[in-house]
Amino acid sequence: MIELSTGQISQAIQNRRYLHRNPELSFQEFETTAFIVKKLQDVGFDVHQPMETGCVAVLKGNSSSDRVVALRADIDALPIQESGDAKKDFFSTKDGIAHCCGHDMHTANLLGAAEAIADKKDELDGTVILIFQAGEEKVPGGAKLLCETGFLDQFNIQRIYGLHTAPFVPVGNIAIKSGPFMARPDEFEVTVKGVGGHAASPHQTVDPIVLASQMILAIQTIRSRNVDPTEPAVVTVGAIAGGSAHNIIPEEVFFKGTIRSFDDKTAELMARRIEEIVTYTAKAAGGEAIYTFNQGYPAVINDEVTTHKVLDAAKETIGMQKVEMLQRPIMAGEDFAFYQKKFPGAFFYLGTGSEEADAHYSWHHPKYNVDERAFETGMKIMTELALHG
Repeated sequence: MIELSTGQISQAIQNRRYLHRNPELSFQEFETTAFIVKKLQDVGFDVHQPMETGCVAVLKGNSSSDRVVALRADIDALPIQESGDAKKDFFSTKDGIAHCCGHDMHTANLLGAAEAIADKKDELDGTVILIFQAGEEKVPGGAKLLCETGFLDQFNIQRIYGLHTAPFVPVGNIAIKSGPFMARPDEFEVTVKGVGGHAASPHQTVDPIVLASQMILAIQTIRSRNVDPTEPAVVTVGAIAGGSAHNIIPEEVFFKGTIRSFDDKTAELMARRIEEIVTYTAKAAGGEAIYTFNQGYPAVINDEVTTHKVLDAAKETIGMQKVEMLQRPIMAGEDFAFYQKKFPGAFFYLGTGSEEADAHYSWHHPKYNVDERAFETGMKIMTELALHG
């Protein structure tokens, strides 16, 4: 049974609030990394920095076991201006940068677990690896870059675990499912080039606003008419820009969006259909479309055996009555998937939602907040996974 002291929970909250006040963007987490390294060294971990930011910490138990388990937290913040009275005591001190996705809690939670694991070093069977990863929010993803360094390969990692705060799961609970868990998030960008002119003489122009409108509407039919109805998939245009005045038809319009899927063939189909739609719609009207596709992270697919290890840890620490078995995957993406390409892994949601903490806003909302009572759940499960997962 994992027991946490009041002091350990209090320290985790202090760490989270320090990180929240001092956020840093993807691959710029220099102060954050220094803070993490010192905390880990203070409790006896060997700390390595295979990348410029982020770190990997190692603690070997007293046995000769070859068991190696890894736990991961991401450390970067978002380019967003936060708001919300619930956080006013520890608001970001950096204009336009904030932890509005929970990475401050991920980091503080794993630091708290690190102390608890170190306290139980005599019980540690084998080796535990803690990954404090940079750049989850920015493609190509810090997980991909860390894996490409080859640094993790030396440890013969047998299982890897990660978590994400979740406002849609009540504080104290977790949520998980085996198999497809989070989607592959690809991105596309389109520049529509036309012929500008006076709004009163549209016949003398090739109007890129009309063309972009036709393209965006046609793109919405990909999901309904090209993708198998039983296959989870989303295509969304998230931004559009063009024009400068009421009476001017502009030269060009720009729009961009995202594709979400779990199957590589489905992702490739949607990407190809978007390119065909924008290219031929533009040509038919005498314009031009410049299309760019950016492949994102793979889908998060939870390994069955490793998922059961999370369930065992939850049963031991919080009880199965606090475990939600998800019936459907979530269409958001996560670069934790890159680790799962190399090692059996499971990712789960840590419930942080509550009205008391005003913690019900979605990820990336300026008022995003977490209920800090979730530390007791998150730290216990991660410590149990390190020791027995």
